[in-house]
Amino acid sequence: MEIHKAKEWQRPGEKQQKQVFEKTSIILNEIREKGADGIDEFSLKFDGFRPYVIPLKPFEAYPLDDSEKSAIRLAAQRITTFAKLQRTAYRDVEITDSCGTFGHKVLPLDSMVAYIPGGRFPLISTALMTLIPAKVAGVERRVAFSPSDHPAIQAAASLAGATEMWRIGGVQAMATAAFGYRNFPPVDMVVGPGNAFVNAAKALLQSTLKIDTLAGPSELLILADKEADPNWVCLDMLAQAEHDPQALSVLCSNDTSLLHTVKTKLEAAAKDAESVGIGVVHLVHADRIEDMIHLSNRMAPEHLHVNAASNFLDPSHLKNYGSLFLGPLSAVALGDYCSGPNHTLPTSGYAQKKGGLHVGDFLKVLTYQEVHAEGMKRLAKTGISLAQQEGLKNHSKSLAIRCDLPLAN
Repeated sequence: MEIHKAKEWQRPGEKQQKQVFEKTSIILNEIREKGADGIDEFSLKFDGFRPYVIPLKPFEAYPLDDSEKSAIRLAAQRITTFAKLQRTAYRDVEITDSCGTFGHKVLPLDSMVAYIPGGRFPLISTALMTLIPAKVAGVERRVAFSPSDHPAIQAAASLAGATEMWRIGGVQAMATAAFGYRNFPPVDMVVGPGNAFVNAAKALLQSTLKIDTLAGPSELLILADKEADPNWVCLDMLAQAEHDPQALSVLCSNDTSLLHTVKTKLEAAAKDAESVGIGVVHLVHADRIEDMIHLSNRMAPEHLHVNAASNFLDPSHLKNYGSLFLGPLSAVALGDYCSGPNHTLPTSGYAQKKGGLHVGDFLKVLTYQEVHAEGMKRLAKTGISLAQQEGLKNHSKSLAIRCDLPLAN
């Protein structure tokens, strides 16, 4: 485990995804041809069951103890509060001027699917983070898909506002969201993480289905000063590794002592027989704070944690990240579960272009205009001139005929 220089650091090369995309494309094409029978076929092949509805019960009816229910309720409450705050940023607007009335209205999508992966652990937090923003946005049909039938996932989906739940996974789940399945109509959008094949299916279905983002292995960048507690930093990096064996944890600091201490602790953790691994770890030394900021903006990490004093750097200079955690107490694990902002975040540098899942993803902004007679007279000359410059004669005629304007030959 070597220590890199900030100016020389490069994101590790991603594995070739060509074979995954080819196999996924074959599955999707077969499902297009066979319809529901194809979905049944691949569900039986990969999961061992045909898709079926899981009837949802009231949250309190699930067999969880009081402390577990209390934790889920509190997390749901905080996620809901933050989503409602985001919703206030989206409002109908209208302006009337000398030409007419112009505006936009904000409407929710009609339907969505929240994909909640199976695996070793019941991803309660994924159910909350994907369904609650859709409910706050006003999406009427909110469907939970999961290959898992774990009661905790069902309970979380129920509390988060799922209107229905299906047991289905993998590429066939994405195909169901896009094409429909027997008595299940297709939806407008699918959100949530998944394995490489789920991710490939989302990418291939983007012309049919709105998606949240294409998510690769999870990422963490820690910018730390000499005051950072190496034990806290080490555990934060190990927590990141629990997401995926390919999860990337990068520690960048201007303090070499901290880097070497964390390096020793991580190497010891890697030798621990009970450890599930430490993921992909990079330790980076920066000579200047400016180099740390540049590294962060270049990496555009999914999670960015400034584990440093409040005056260590100006956070306004940090431009590219999925979610920002400021100060030693702002543990990324809190963001994973219950602090409020969404944990469904872009990876692989995509945070240069897009933020995390939010209420606005489930909304559409529709513009409208009503031009009155005087406005038509005022605007037509401009429209005709631009149409003629572009060589679109019928555009010119459609304007001229409304105001008896002569057209130049």
